[in-house]
Amino acid sequence: MSRLAVPKTYKLFIGGAFPRSESGRTYEVLAADGAFLANAAKASRKDARDAVVAARAAVAGWSGATAYNRGQVLYRIAELLEGRRAQFTAEIEQAEGVSRAQATVQVDEAIDRWVWYAGWADKFAQVSGNANPVAGPYFNISVPEPTGVVAIVAPQDSSLVGLVSAIAPALVAGNAVVVIASERFPLSAISLAEVLATSDVPKGVVNVLTGSPAEIAPWLAAHADVNALDLVGAGALDWVDLEVAAAETLKRVLRPENGQDAAAPALDRIVAFTETKTVWHPKSLR
Repeated sequence: MSRLAVPKTYKLFIGGAFPRSESGRTYEVLAADGAFLANAAKASRKDARDAVVAARAAVAGWSGATAYNRGQVLYRIAELLEGRRAQFTAEIEQAEGVSRAQATVQVDEAIDRWVWYAGWADKFAQVSGNANPVAGPYFNISVPEPTGVVAIVAPQDSSLVGLVSAIAPALVAGNAVVVIASERFPLSAISLAEVLATSDVPKGVVNVLTGSPAEIAPWLAAHADVNALDLVGAGALDWVDLEVAAAETLKRVLRPENGQDAAAPALDRIVAFTETKTVWHPKSLR
């Protein structure tokens, strides 16, 4: 006897919890062949505001953790992703219409990128910071510090690799993020949120919104408590208007990138959302 399918409704991930959209809206997520896969929450302006509040509350604790601790937490996420390879592979295979082998390659690439970024957690400050030569009996040292709350429009043509490539570098630097997942391929984003919820990542450090980037991004771009905007996946949007809105509150903006792998692993993606603090200290007079 055949079983009755139980359609799943994926929720948002805000402040470490999985709420429904306050608007009650959902949309259908379809497979590459048009078959129904699941329902996903369609985030509203209120959901975006709630996510920013959660991210702001998490910044101090996450940025205040040692770089070594952040690295270990990120490594743990990679371990959990490894344990759920089959689930992510199946989701990508269905959503994108690729073969099982191709989906597996994508999942492995996402895990490898997460590990790559985790390894930079206690190293990037030595590379991007420096001791400056100055005249006088002083030490002058420049060190990178996190920008704060980073809003991200994830790559829209990728289920998992693009999402990981956008989120991980911001976390390495000590930022908290609000990410708008791929509208067409949101299932891996919520599955990643389930991984984060069972990891050591403090609640609010990562907040995942699903729905329409064209609807949600303008609210985040104009939000006064968002410190930076990553538009890596906003190439199809009117991203110039988003940049103008961000300028009203002096946000740092990373523009959309072109190419097959716009969010490829790079140290520049880590330091993009950091601020440089320079400290003077007198040398001993003895």
